[in-house]
Amino acid sequence: MEKQLKYDRAYLEMAQRWSKLSHCTRKQVGALIVKDRMIISDGYNGTPTGFENPCEDEENYTKWYVLHAEANAILKVAGSTQSCKGATLYITLSPCKECSKLIHQSGIKRLVYAKKYKDTSGLEFLERAGVEILQLEIED
Repeated sequence: MEKQLKYDRAYLEMAQRWSKLSHCTRKQVGALIVKDRMIISDGYNGTPTGFENPCEDEENYTKWYVLHAEANAILKVAGSTQSCKGATLYITLSPCKECSKLIHQSGIKRLVYAKKYKDTSGLEFLERAGVEILQLEIED
């Protein structure tokens, strides 16, 4: 258990570092998907491939087509030979309700996150779906 906690903290800190690659100014979120102690995917929030990098419009609202970090990470796996089945998702901000559906459907069985998103319905959904959830504090 203590060894797992050590790994959880390390992967979550890596996700935190990964979040710094985001071009979003309001919120930078990073995600890693780990399976059998191997990172199989990563992601951060941002615009789709081929779009301008800034995530916010002139009025500082997030553009509707910005992808969340966990969605980006799951989509990367979908385009590879890997599978999320039984994997752990490490994310710096707990998932929204839309991303929670993707997490569940992708087969991710464990979620480790740092900060709680204002709307906790995503966490409640994952709990109901049987996903193991752990919140860990990390330094910014």
